[in-house]
Amino acid sequence: MSEPIVILTEEPLGADDRLNIERLVAGADTRLVVLVPANTERHLLVDFLENLSLLDIAKAFRELTSHAPDPSQERAQAAETLSVSLAALEGLGSGVTGEVVDGGAVSGLVTKVRETGAAQAVVITRPHAVADTFHTDWANKAQDQLGLPVLHLYAGSGFIGDS
Repeated sequence: MSEPIVILTEEPLGADDRLNIERLVAGADTRLVVLVPANTERHLLVDFLENLSLLDIAKAFRELTSHAPDPSQERAQAAETLSVSLAALEGLGSGVTGEVVDGGAVSGLVTKVRETGAAQAVVITRPHAVADTFHTDWANKAQDQLGLPVLHLYAGSGFIGDS
């Protein structure tokens, strides 16, 4: 059995994501470990600028005035994302497991990669204009901490982020 691949996602994985991971596994006997953060730790100003950059002005101001989400709601949403993602990847490699991680998303990924001895990490997110531009996205942060390449895929597409 080859070393596992650890996948960190903020979005429920779907058919396109499965295809990308299937290509990555390439028929190998690889175990997949999916991580979903309970809290994505988004920053109000970054989210505001990101929505403005995508010309979604209404959403930018709506999120600017919204209250902090309830932690139990965030955890339930993360559990649902994990469930959908595990179902999407079912049957790939030598098995798929996963968990909701508390604390920082990147620190959870780094810990799991080191714990499992994974040789590869994958981060799947929707595009984040500001974080991606300034290389402060999860994939870049994880790559800096791990010292190994971290593949950054955009959810629901074949596009690769710059990490």
